[in-house]
Amino acid sequence: MKLKSLFLVIIFFGIISCDNDDTDYEYVKVAVPEVMSKADFRSSVKVEVPIEIKEAGKIYAYSNYIFINEVDKGIHVLDNTNPETPVAKAFINIPGNIDIAIKDNLLYADSVMDLVVFDISDINNITKTFTLEDMFIPIINYDFPVGVWNVNYDAYDSNTQLIVGWKSVIEKRKVDDQIDYHGHQLFNNGIATNTGASAESNVGTGGSLARFQIVNDYLYTVEDYEMKTFNISNLSQPFLENSFQAGWNIETMFHADNYLYLGSTRGMYIYSLENPSVPEYVSDFTHWEGCDPVVVDGDYAYLTLRGGNICGQDESVLEVIDIKDKSAPTLKVRYQLENPYGLGIKGNTLFVCDGTSGLKLFNKENPLDITLISKFENIQSKDVIPLNDKLIMIGDNVLYQYNYVEGGVTLLSTYALN
Repeated sequence: MKLKSLFLVIIFFGIISCDNDDTDYEYVKVAVPEVMSKADFRSSVKVEVPIEIKEAGKIYAYSNYIFINEVDKGIHVLDNTNPETPVAKAFINIPGNIDIAIKDNLLYADSVMDLVVFDISDINNITKTFTLEDMFIPIINYDFPVGVWNVNYDAYDSNTQLIVGWKSVIEKRKVDDQIDYHGHQLFNNGIATNTGASAESNVGTGGSLARFQIVNDYLYTVEDYEMKTFNISNLSQPFLENSFQAGWNIETMFHADNYLYLGSTRGMYIYSLENPSVPEYVSDFTHWEGCDPVVVDGDYAYLTLRGGNICGQDESVLEVIDIKDKSAPTLKVRYQLENPYGLGIKGNTLFVCDGTSGLKLFNKENPLDITLISKFENIQSKDVIPLNDKLIMIGDNVLYQYNYVEGGVTLLSTYALN
């Protein structure tokens, strides 16, 4: 009888103990990464037939060709020999691509963590020639499935795998558990989401939103906070020569007169290329937080700051910065805009892509008193490249080309990208 009573007591307290343990747990949705091996990812980089552009990113001009980035997907190649009727020639499938730069028919592009090189000397037979592995850090993006508050990385090996997506599962977790990122570098849906014309005729030209710049024997790249210097004296086999923290929240890079100007959400950083292998910090100009491409002409830098979104403040403006003294850049004047993106300069004309407010042309003969010349409304503009013979602009998946005329530009052609 005593043994039976003792057995019942043990069961009773066991049940109570289990119940108490269960109160410390709950069933929650957990994000589990879907992975791909780096080897499989790299094998997906290849040249394909032309395809429709779904989301146009940055633009780049080289020789008679225009290269249009498909955000996180690759590069579309257009033959622009006849600007009135561009012809699609190829799609270079480069997962995670954001930026490119070209010199002497060698195209350099980022692919999430790698720098890849393509030979474009025969535009009908573009070939991948070289890959520098693990040069870049994928940008972190915690875009998990809806309703997920915890993450499980147990099946993810960051040394050999990439995250290409997310799935949610139900797991039993302690009530006090918080989301655990473990410091892993993630990227949106598995794809990473981080110019001025060179004087050399064999180097292409990017827009003001570019993060790649080629100057002589060096390719400079910037990410969120880091600048890298690649030696391209042997064009087909670049190597990393230097890497350092260059600032914070860097978005763009512009080259002028042996200086690099980095546009960030917090301001502008100036670096000297006196020693081209190791760019030297000179100064920075701080402004309120906003998306910030920058272009430079002579003694002045022109910055557009876009607010009203994740970039920062509500105000959107064009700022003119005096950079005669590179060690002490000074704000001189500010002009109100609507929602500006990229900008460019040709002679005394400043071209500003003002988003949904269209393309605006300003006379900047007096940089401290610029005046509006004309504007092209009912279009959406994102970035421009002022070339010697024409102006190229992209916006809302349309490629616009303009002829220069006295006092402005006239539309030459439009090319729908989808």
